[in-house]
Amino acid sequence: METRERAILFRGLVVNIEQMEVKIGAKGWHRYQIVRHPGGVGVLPLHADGSVTLIRQLRPAVGSIMLELPAGRLSPGEAPELCGSRELLEETGLRAARLEPLGIFHPSPGVFDEVIHLFLGTGLSQGEAEPEAYEDIETIRLPLAEALAMAADGRITDGKTIVALLRASRRGA
Repeated sequence: METRERAILFRGLVVNIEQMEVKIGAKGWHRYQIVRHPGGVGVLPLHADGSVTLIRQLRPAVGSIMLELPAGRLSPGEAPELCGSRELLEETGLRAARLEPLGIFHPSPGVFDEVIHLFLGTGLSQGEAEPEAYEDIETIRLPLAEALAMAADGRITDGKTIVALLRASRRGA
C-alpha cells in the first residue's frame, strides 16, 4: 500500500485518528481517516456442561446494555492469551485451564485497524470477579445452543460475541 501525507488528527485515551492519502491503483490518491486501536481479546468461557458465561454491561457508545463475551483491550506488547486470562478473571471471576484460539476478528476494517483475538476458555474454575472501577458487570450463564439462537435472532448484537459463538459451535463445542 502506497501512502503519503500521514498525520495524527487526534490522540485519545483508547484510540488515535490518523489521516493519510492512499494510492488506489489506477484510481489515484484518496484521503482516508483511520481509527488506530491497540487491539483486544475476547474469551468465550465454555463450561463442562455445555453452558457459556456471558456478561451484561452498559456500552455508552451505543447507549445500550449489551450481552457479550468477556473481553478487553490489549496493553502494549501484551500477549493475547495473557490479556484474555486477565479479562476473564476480572469480569467473571473465572479461570480457564486452557485457552484455545478461535482466530482473529476485524470489527470494522473500513475505519478501524483494530484486531480482536478470540479464544475458547475451557477447564474453568470459579473465583472472585475483580472488575475495573468503572465497570458494572452482571454475569449470565446459559446453554451454548441458547446463546447461538440469541445471536441468530438478534438478541445478541455484539460482533465479537457472535463470531466467537459461531466458531466455537463449528469446533463441536
